[in-house]
Amino acid sequence: MAKAIDPDRRRKAEARGRRAETLAAWWLRLKLYRVLARRFRSGAGEIDLIARRGRTLVFVEVKQRASVDEGLAAIKPAARRRIARAAELWIARHPALAALDRRFDVIITIPGRLPRHMISVFDSEGRNW
Repeated sequence: MAKAIDPDRRRKAEARGRRAETLAAWWLRLKLYRVLARRFRSGAGEIDLIARRGRTLVFVEVKQRASVDEGLAAIKPAARRRIARAAELWIARHPALAALDRRFDVIITIPGRLPRHMISVFDSEGRNW
């Protein structure tokens, strides 16, 4: 039997996730990235942030956890593959940006600390580097 999900707990987790994404977006802006999209949703999956810096298009997964290791562990292989497929769909909808280099980054937000931006955590197939 499926476990019931507490709506209040889910709402609080959603709010924490939105705050983490907002913090991550500002962190990227401070690093001179231009945020092109937030919470892009497609049939393939969701991408938290899509940003550009120079000739590089960056698809960013954001996690708020107690540690970097917990944040990285929360991004399972299936999620990485969904993000990679969603990135292909996003690019198909924005053909003018198709020639840019692509990268899959992760930003972990830890309460009381600055965000941790990890570059090229996985590839376009969803495999770890």
